[in-house]
This record gives sequence, C-alpha cells and structure tokens, in this order.
Amino acid sequence: MAEGAKYDWLLLGDAVDRAARMWGDRPAVVFGERRWNYADFAAEVDRVAKGLMALGAQRGDHVAVWMTNLPEWLWLQYAIPKVGCCIVPLNTRYRTDDVAYTVAQSESRFMISIDRSGPIDYREMLCEAYPGIVEAGHLERLVFTGEPRDDSHADTLSWGGLLTAGESVSDAELAERAASVTVDDRMMLAYTSGTTGHPKGVVHTHRPLRNSRERAMLLGHTHNDIHMSYLPLFHLFGFGEVSIQAVLSGGCQVLFDVFDPAAVLAEVESLGGTVLHGFDSHWGDLLRAQREHPRDVSSLRMGTLAAGMESSTPVARRAQEVFCPTVSGWGMSESWAFVSCSHPTHSVEQRSAASGYPMDDIEFQIRDPETGDECPPDVPGALFVRGYTLMEEYWRRPEATAEVLDDDGWLDTGDIARMRPDGHAVFIGRHKDMLKVGGENVSPAEVEGYLLDVDGVEQIAVVGYPDPRLVEVPVAFVQRTATAPTDLTEDALLERCRGRIASFKIPRHVIFVDEMPTTPSGKIRKVELRDWALDRLGDPIHA
Repeated sequence: MAEGAKYDWLLLGDAVDRAARMWGDRPAVVFGERRWNYADFAAEVDRVAKGLMALGAQRGDHVAVWMTNLPEWLWLQYAIPKVGCCIVPLNTRYRTDDVAYTVAQSESRFMISIDRSGPIDYREMLCEAYPGIVEAGHLERLVFTGEPRDDSHADTLSWGGLLTAGESVSDAELAERAASVTVDDRMMLAYTSGTTGHPKGVVHTHRPLRNSRERAMLLGHTHNDIHMSYLPLFHLFGFGEVSIQAVLSGGCQVLFDVFDPAAVLAEVESLGGTVLHGFDSHWGDLLRAQREHPRDVSSLRMGTLAAGMESSTPVARRAQEVFCPTVSGWGMSESWAFVSCSHPTHSVEQRSAASGYPMDDIEFQIRDPETGDECPPDVPGALFVRGYTLMEEYWRRPEATAEVLDDDGWLDTGDIARMRPDGHAVFIGRHKDMLKVGGENVSPAEVEGYLLDVDGVEQIAVVGYPDPRLVEVPVAFVQRTATAPTDLTEDALLERCRGRIASFKIPRHVIFVDEMPTTPSGKIRKVELRDWALDRLGDPIHA
C-alpha cells in the first residue's frame, strides 16, 4: 500500500471514529461520576469539530488549548485535527507572560481555555495578557469553559455557544473536511523551553501516531485496560502515551483534573485500574500514598515510567515491588514520547536502570561531543536520534531548527547517554544547559532574563540542584551591582517571578555571590556553580 494511505498512517482525527466502530459500547472515559462509552466519545468530538467549523476554522489554522485534564480537553484533542487544524497545548502552569508569548508566537487563530481551576483564575490572566496577544494580530476568538461571565471582549464565546454554533454544520460537511486532512498536515505544535530563553514550538504531523500504535501493541494494551490518566494532557507523555494509546487500543481512561496520588489509588481499587503512568516523581508520590493508606491494587497489570537515570532507579525498583511491573522509556517533545522503550519481558534491572531500546525505524547514535565520532558501547556521549517521529521544525525558528536538526535527519537531543552492550540506552544528563523539574523542561536563560531586569542585579546564573522528588530544581546565583538597593533580597527577586512565569521555573533558592566563576573567555562556569550549591545548601539526595 502506498505511503500515506490511512491504513498505514492513521490520522488523529480518525482514531476516535475507529474506536467507536470497534468498541462503541465499551467504556471510554470516566471523570468523577460521569461516564462516556466510545460511541459517546465520537459524538462529543464531532460536536466540537462542527463548532470549530462554524467559527470559521480552516485547515491549517492553529487552535490553542489551555485547560486542566477535563473531558473537553479530550474532545478537543481529536476534534481540532479532525477538521485539519493544529492543536497548540499550553501548560496550565503558564502565567500571563508565558501565555501571551506562546499564543502570539504560535499564531493561534482560536484559543479555548478553562475559566478557572480552584483558586487559579485563567480568564483573569487571559484578560491581563489579552492586549499583547491581540497586538500580534492572529487571535480571533476566545472560548471559555465554565459558567459565562460578563466580558469586555466581544470575541469571547462560551463552551455552550461553541456547541450551539456547530449545530449549523452538517454531518456531510464535517465528513468532507475530515477527508481532506492528510498525514503530513500539522497536527500539533508543542512548546518546549530552550537555552535561548524563549519557548519553541515543536511541529508534529500525524506520522508519530504510528509509534504510539506500535507501542500499544508492544505493551499489550487492549480494550480490557483501564488507564489512570492524571498526567497533564498538554504534555506529550499524557497526550501520546495515555490518551492516544487508550483510544487506539479501546481502553478506558479514568481522567483526573489534578494529580492526587491518594485519589488515583482509590480509583484503582474501586474501578479495577490496570495501568499507571508517570515520571519517577509521580511514582514516588504513589508509593508514599500507598504506604500511608494501603489500597487493593492487585488489578494493576503494568506501568510506564520515564526512567533510566541513576536517580530514578530506586523508585523504579520499588514501584515494581509494591504495584506492578513497569517499562521504562525515553522521549522528548522534539522526538515524540517513548521513542525508546523496554519490553515487559525484560529483566527488572533492564526495566529499572535503562530506558529501553529504540522503537521500530528509530535510530540512536552516541557521538563523542568533541570529535563527532560514534562512541563504542558503554562509552557516554551526545545522543542523536533519527526517525519518522521527529519534529518537522521549530515553528518560525529556522535558525533554532538548524542548530539541532541536520540535513541527514539527525536530531541533537542535548542529552548525554550511553548504549549498553544489550542495546538498552542509559541517559546520564544533558550536555545543553537545560533543567528538567519533575518532567518539565526549564530554560535557565528564560529565568535569568526575568531576574536580570531587577534593579541591582549585575549577573545571574540559574543551575540545577538535586531534589528527592522532582529530580532537580532551579537555584539562582546572583551578583549584585555596586549600587544595589538594600532591599534586594531573595524574596524580592522571587516575587518578580510569581504570577508571571510557571511555578516550576521559579528558583527554590537564591544565593548571593561577590563574583561568578568564569572561563578565560568570560563565560560563567555553571558546573562549578552546581558544586557551590551542594556545598552551601547540602546534598539532599546523599545526606
């Protein structure tokens, strides 16, 4: 069959229709007391798809989504690509400046947001960011979930209004639009932070769905599985490893709008949950919750754990003793999630201390950072990846794209890794200056940019500091100017960030220094600063 045929390259917008045909009366989504089977799921997706068409969404348009894990997020995940649009998932821990930048830079024509979540008022933040977004000249309509409020913006619509508008679109019109979508259309624009200081939009087509589909088969997922879906859907792990794989295999998703480990385990016991997912921080929280209030988790069949680094191995081993076998994997926004993965039949050591082997048609290469030569087994080097799942580009960032993606299709991941003789990859760290806080990428340059504007700051450098739960957290080293005000304190600097950038980006500690350690060329030696942080704050891992 020719490349591009739907049998070979499933489109995301078709996935729910396929599930409805195969498992229409099977449970698909559980959210609190509410339930949907796959026939219901497909009907909701179509209602939303028609609503988007009624608003004027055209093939190729970008639609930003800013909300916690709600059923509406799932409907949008499949409705947006079904009408040929590109979904732009936004981190729910973004704040005004973050969201203003990403919505404008992505050239999103439509934005759909949660109204509020607990004490967090997303509508208020959007109203504050709105002038900057509008100035970019792309956004036309805002849609909010929740109860309608009085709004000053004429282009605001309620979720109910979106669905009502869609009633004017016929089934035939939707089918015609869906049939025009191709596997090479933009499907997703996922923002990830980089060392340049600004988030970059990673463009994916529908092609990586093949990877998710193959892994669902590899892991034995079926319509009998019940996945606990608490990983944020805006994150590729939750998007591709939980939601998409459940739909492709006919499994049920138990959706949580926030991650509450005790609530997750209660639902495992109540509903007979079979699959858990997460980074080592999630599994660590689940282990603590089980220790404090034991639940019957005998229904669990397996779990996925983004492991493979030394710090995550103890959690991976303990999770398998307490809960179920886990498989490990690795991926990133630019490569797709879990482009390497272990198999359930591999040894506990392989599934705990490494991150699996490359999936079909994915190549890994470990290169000497200095010479570029390929390293032999067990010798660490820079990890390069090649395969059909890789991003197309960084949206509107050709220079940044060229920095990481060469003409032969190799992606410089920014990670240091080694390939074991058994073919499994072990990830050691990053050779690019990037932090990973509880699974979230943090650009030190972005945080430094915020704090460098503060009166009295001469130089600033943000580095990683080990954390028992989040793996690492940001720490800021600050050199004051000679005329710095006396009220330039740790609290004053951190207040500059609160409510403006995502909480996981905010430094946990500020350390004032008289001067920065530098190289002969004047570049700050961050490796030395990491040692300084351990000396001054202590080592929380090996204390």
